[in-house]
Amino acid sequence: MGNTADDFLIAAEDKAFDAAHRNIINYNIGKYDAAVDRGLSRLANLDVAKKKGHLIKWKAMETLDKLLPEFEANFQRRGGKVIWANDAEEANREILNILQKAGAKTIVKSKSMVTEEIHLNEFLEQNQIESLETDLGEYIVQLLGQPPYHIVTPAMHLSKEDIAQLFNKHFGTPADATPEQLTQKARELLREKYLQADAGITGGNFLIADSGSIALSENEGNARLSTSFPKIHIAVVGIEKIIPSLVDLDLFWPMLATHGTGQNLTVYNTILSGPRQPDETDGPEEMYVVLLDNGRTNLLAQKDQRQGLYCIRCGACLNACPVYKNIGGHSYQTTYSGPIGSVITPHTKGMEDFKHLSYASSLCGKCTEVCPVKIDIHKMLLLNRRDAVKDDKVSKTEKWGWMIWKKGILSRKLVDFFGGKMKNRFIKLLFNKTWGHYRDMPRVAEKSFSKQWQERGKNDLH
Repeated sequence: MGNTADDFLIAAEDKAFDAAHRNIINYNIGKYDAAVDRGLSRLANLDVAKKKGHLIKWKAMETLDKLLPEFEANFQRRGGKVIWANDAEEANREILNILQKAGAKTIVKSKSMVTEEIHLNEFLEQNQIESLETDLGEYIVQLLGQPPYHIVTPAMHLSKEDIAQLFNKHFGTPADATPEQLTQKARELLREKYLQADAGITGGNFLIADSGSIALSENEGNARLSTSFPKIHIAVVGIEKIIPSLVDLDLFWPMLATHGTGQNLTVYNTILSGPRQPDETDGPEEMYVVLLDNGRTNLLAQKDQRQGLYCIRCGACLNACPVYKNIGGHSYQTTYSGPIGSVITPHTKGMEDFKHLSYASSLCGKCTEVCPVKIDIHKMLLLNRRDAVKDDKVSKTEKWGWMIWKKGILSRKLVDFFGGKMKNRFIKLLFNKTWGHYRDMPRVAEKSFSKQWQERGKNDLH
């Protein structure tokens, strides 16, 4: 295993036995489960809707080379500018060029996983530009100096008491402040920032090819404020977010909201098609869309696994996953955690360093069951494991171990060569430290079933 894998095992073990952490995350996911169950019960023909979503995203990924230029042409027609970025470094450099050209010093950001992916906040800070998160959950983890814990709910790992203590430390609010009081304090702090900001940065839930628009979904209104007040709006969006038509939102908006939070629709749903037009009263003077690859075409090239790009970032698979519920989001040490993160990260960031994530699964299939666009997630994890072996990304110890096991298990003579006592010694010697330190080791019977059957047959003959 490499360092990334070793760090993952250490962090995962630490969190799995942190009772306080598990209580918080299971409480919060429990509330989510109840809300989503209610939301899904209101949807008619859910399976049909999932199949339709899968088909639309399949079509989009198969025709990505046509849809992205179509989006670009339609967006530019209304005065917007499109920047193509091959990787995080290029995206950050292009964003910095825009901001420096405008003399921008303060940025307001709405919730965006893709800007977390390219570590934009840290990059801007290194270049003396203040970048402030305006989503409450993102604002909280920014104060803590942490990355988001969850795709949808960044501060899921914190209790209301934790957040009250954080605000008390930074802003002097009462240590026992209620969630309502904390929200009001955050609103007071952030509202002035919208008016002062030189630019606003968002992500994008969907790119709409036929209208040249980006669609944003949110519950707090921070994206609308981040895109309306500042003179410059920059949207950073992964190329896989493309959908063919505006009418597709009729399906994707409710599916995203219901699987993400249990709502029929999120509170604010916005479609932006470029900078402010001459006959419009508000909006930015300049609008840019940065189309980010950053390894996505590596996954697109994998015919068996490219459906990982169908993901609409609802977070349902994280909340359903027994592994995620035990080890939490930060253990993965990637922007996209949980089952879907384990599918896509080895391809976008390298199989060598992140193949271990595909093994962090019980393969129970719950992630596939809850996915709103029917991504066969647990099958993708198996295919990643296959590729790691095929591309010789596994250790020699693992390779030789499985080779010996395969040779032995295919021969009844070799299986029965050692008795149960010797087999138990082998198990203890090989696996006690790596597998058995928190588990009861299995015990092999003194005689195999085959041996017992043979002896029973001989005894019956006599």
